[in-house]
Amino acid sequence: MKKYKVGIIGATGMVGQRFTLLLENHPWFEVTVLAASKRSAGKTYGETVEGRWHMTTPLPEKYKDMVIVDAENVEEVASQVDFCFCAVNMKKDEIRDLEDRYAKAECPIVSNNSAHRFTDDVPMVIPEINADHIKIIDAQRKRLGTKRGFVAVKSNCSLQSYVPAIHPLKTLGVDKVLACTYQAISGAGKTFKTWPEMVDNVIPYIGGEEEKSEQEPLKIWGKIEGDKIVKTDDISITSQCIRVPVSDGHTAAVFMSFKDGVKKPTVEEIIDIWSNYSGRAQELNLPSAPKHFLHYFTEPDRPQIKSERNLENGMAVSVGRLRPDTQYDYKFVCMSHNTLRGAAGGAVLLAELLCAEGYMD
Repeated sequence: MKKYKVGIIGATGMVGQRFTLLLENHPWFEVTVLAASKRSAGKTYGETVEGRWHMTTPLPEKYKDMVIVDAENVEEVASQVDFCFCAVNMKKDEIRDLEDRYAKAECPIVSNNSAHRFTDDVPMVIPEINADHIKIIDAQRKRLGTKRGFVAVKSNCSLQSYVPAIHPLKTLGVDKVLACTYQAISGAGKTFKTWPEMVDNVIPYIGGEEEKSEQEPLKIWGKIEGDKIVKTDDISITSQCIRVPVSDGHTAAVFMSFKDGVKKPTVEEIIDIWSNYSGRAQELNLPSAPKHFLHYFTEPDRPQIKSERNLENGMAVSVGRLRPDTQYDYKFVCMSHNTLRGAAGGAVLLAELLCAEGYMD
């Protein structure tokens, strides 16, 4: 595999910082450009993040003296990279405009932002689930008038736990899902140092999260029809999203029902399916892909240990407490690392898939 030159747009934010750590020693990707807003442009990365480095791992030396480029200088950035990751903090219409400008400058964008998630010809991909959706890029390039440029996005981090757990059971007839998510403060770009009000606190509402949790899976499970991805209509999801005082890692309590008339799997059959499931990311042996996508834990009453958020470098999903329910057929809990699997790591894995399938060439 060739070494790709990569840019990080929005490099100074929490997700941008996570990108720098994930890409520090990546076997395929070499960061050549760090881009951010005008107020950071011209400064070194070390100067800019001093006092607001949110990661527990120290800032890598290789980035400290890199000079930040103004992200609005699209041609300047695009000329130095093969593609860019994008994790900017802007209004949605501004993000869409910026990402489209990069795509039209023949610079592919792998985005952590939500702005393009419901654009008909922009694939929103979890590589183990709907890797085939990247084929829509051909239609997007035709619309944009580009040869290389396009935008691809990862999904919201709140559904990175329960959607992977539901996915391998869909062929058995799952048609209703209730998911209550308990989301870490890093999902809001915060730490306990910057958000002390969250210590010993719970916020029972996160604006916009319920809609994302209910609607984004329908596109992920949808299909390509002509020049668009059409959402599935064979499953319904309702959700409730709660902010909890946890640094990293989103948990979900999930209830699921199967279609009337189908033979429902047993608890043992579901656990076996989870334990043996793999997708395109594992088939291609992508560098960031976990060997085992879903890990089932058997002890129902012990604390939710932090190591489970970090399973296989944070790229796997932990599932447990599967049991029958009185109103739904089954219920279970699951957890994933929201900035590794869910945010930056999910985007890196998506970029690896795009490279392996030839879309970055």
